[in-house]
Amino acid sequence: MVQGLEKTILFDTGGDGDTLLGNMRQLAVQPSEVDLVVLSHLHGDHTGGLAAFLEKNPRSVVYLPGSFPASFRRDVASLRARAEEVSEAREIFPGVYTTGEIGDGIKEQALTLKTTEGLVVITGCAHPGIANMVRKAREITGEEKVYLGVGGFHLKGETPSRIESIAQELRLLSVRKVAPCHCSGDGTRKLFRGRFGADYIESGVGKRVPLPKLE
Repeated sequence: MVQGLEKTILFDTGGDGDTLLGNMRQLAVQPSEVDLVVLSHLHGDHTGGLAAFLEKNPRSVVYLPGSFPASFRRDVASLRARAEEVSEAREIFPGVYTTGEIGDGIKEQALTLKTTEGLVVITGCAHPGIANMVRKAREITGEEKVYLGVGGFHLKGETPSRIESIAQELRLLSVRKVAPCHCSGDGTRKLFRGRFGADYIESGVGKRVPLPKLE
């Protein structure tokens, strides 16, 4: 959930509606507060809670990758919500961007905020590679500094040397802070905690991360 902007954004919806809505209640967040839903990619653990959410708030616009099947779009329409297809990178509203679809296999979009201290890049699983997604965010915004990369880094089960190379690549891409979660893996968390030190953010359900203001 990205709050405090011109519009409130829900990024991905988890695997099922009961969990999503239950977590929102725990955090005292009303579904009616959400203006936009951005889905990173088609996997059910990222889209499974959408129907239950839209039953509570059908006025939210759903930004989904253009590669999603027509049946998915019809399901959104059947819940009286509007689906906005995303293929290319674009600005959703001032200071907030989608990278557009990235990847040759599993296509995925990341959400990017352009803040006064650099970009915030939010990923679902980063199937196309977390470094590739950060690189794309820099390219579309013209901003080189990255304040924070947060979300799934898709490195669970990778070798320490591979994880180390990704950490080094993110440093070369001027990534200041990291908050790996979801499919990142415990090995990734441990290594990134060591490499980023005070700039490593332990992330998980219910975590609140203050962000700089939009540029």
